Amino acid sequence: MDEVFVANRAELCGRVTALPRYSHDSRGIRFYTFPLETCRLSGTADTLNIVARRELLPEDGLLQTGPVRVVGELRSFNNKSGVGNRLVLTIYARQIGPGETDENRIALTGAVCKPPTLRVTPMGREICDIILAVPRRYRRSDYIPIIAWGQQARDVAQSPVGTQLAVRGRLQSRAYTKVIDGESFQRQAFEVSAADIFPL
Repeated sequence: MDEVFVANRAELCGRVTALPRYSHDSRGIRFYTFPLETCRLSGTADTLNIVARRELLPEDGLLQTGPVRVVGELRSFNNKSGVGNRLVLTIYARQIGPGETDENRIALTGAVCKPPTLRVTPMGREICDIILAVPRRYRRSDYIPIIAWGQQARDVAQSPVGTQLAVRGRLQSRAYTKVIDGESFQRQAFEVSAADIFPL
């Protein structure tokens, strides 16, 4: 993935941790979803949700015999059911095949759609939260949360709404607890941690 000026490309390699299960039908095509676990250099594992057409899966539905490589796009949709996260991120698979070493690479271009938020973590690191609107076919867009660190965070925090950005990084997951009416719920958040981010 040498070219950064790509609207939306994801390349992942990891281990499938559960059997694919039926997700939905769209335009006569049946889709399945499964979790893919990929490790960072630190050893921390990210579990990412893959959505794939039935014909991309092996006939027996099994993908758990070794590392799996997925190439596709990062997609978002608003969950209006009231259960779970409001913004759901998945990888829409276009290719699935055997893989080797862990891989997690995301390349996006899009427009800043909300004012960036610059903050400082409890460990004293500067971080900037951005929501990037990434164009899709049929005049649709995916809204992707991006985080930038350090000097990149300070630079991108100055980007007004509408700024076109190119981002390269990794998709990561993190668990958190949400309290609703005094009751705690475990949730999973997803975001792209930017390695490179700059205006176009």
